[in-house]
Amino acid sequence: MRARRWVATGFGGLDDFEFVDAVVPDPGPGEVTIEVRAAGVNPADLKHVRRESDPDKLPLPVGYEVSGVITAVGPDTRIGSGDVAIGDEVLAFRVRGGYATALTVSADTVFAKPPTLGFAEAACLLLAGSTAADMMRAARTDRDETIVLHGASGAVGVAVLQLARLRGIRVIGTASPDNLEKVRAFGGLPVPYDAPDLAARIRAVADPFLPAAALDAVGTDDAVSASLELVADRTRIVTVAAAGRAASDGFVALGGGQPESAQFRDSVRPLLIRLASTGDLQVPIARTFPLAEVVEALRLVSGGHAGGKVALLAG
Repeated sequence: MRARRWVATGFGGLDDFEFVDAVVPDPGPGEVTIEVRAAGVNPADLKHVRRESDPDKLPLPVGYEVSGVITAVGPDTRIGSGDVAIGDEVLAFRVRGGYATALTVSADTVFAKPPTLGFAEAACLLLAGSTAADMMRAARTDRDETIVLHGASGAVGVAVLQLARLRGIRVIGTASPDNLEKVRAFGGLPVPYDAPDLAARIRAVADPFLPAAALDAVGTDDAVSASLELVADRTRIVTVAAAGRAASDGFVALGGGQPESAQFRDSVRPLLIRLASTGDLQVPIARTFPLAEVVEALRLVSGGHAGGKVALLAG
């Protein structure tokens, strides 16, 4: 089977991305082939390329999450959610090379797509959703607590807001002034991130409760400093965007490659899909791009102001 896919031919960034012809291998035991309808675009896609340095790994396939239709099934194969057949609509997370028109992947990364989800929403569900759930796990959040969430209007932030509301956790969410209503719509108590004395503004909204934990999805110095001022227990301050500050200031930095995080994120996939199927976990799509416009999509996402999830449409 022939396909088109994006690869990185070097480690310099977007200038090294190329859209090339590829041969999709037939699936073996424990594998399926997916005709891609949509792929999620994430800052991690470009960061993965820039972290590599081994020329033997080039060209690097790009993209972690997709949705689409099964076109071939390997012998004796079941997907992560159970039985599978040609023509089934699916989503997959932790794949390699999702920026493609088709790909063959390990079947345990693949799950049945709920009919209530469009292809773009399905492709963008699991990375943001599992990151949000993992942050809440690492911060040991619990019912009836008040927590602080920096970057509350982004893809991970919106997922945290929804998961927290389901668990009875009160969230004070920082965001740009243009996105405060979005934070409120998903159940958060909004605070503009550019407010003078951010910690004092958060403390005023939290009153009479003190924030028990802080989750950081933006990594700015103001967000980190406010978290450190508000939350005494640094093991309950968790970031996915400020690893350097976490190392120097003694709080928690999470990454999907950490063994405990990877195991948890894999384990939570069925729950996230179930919540999305019932409408309890929505995936706001900020923008879509044709698959041929990967560079433009990654440039938008890497700028940090996409306003939600961005998806590539392949079919």
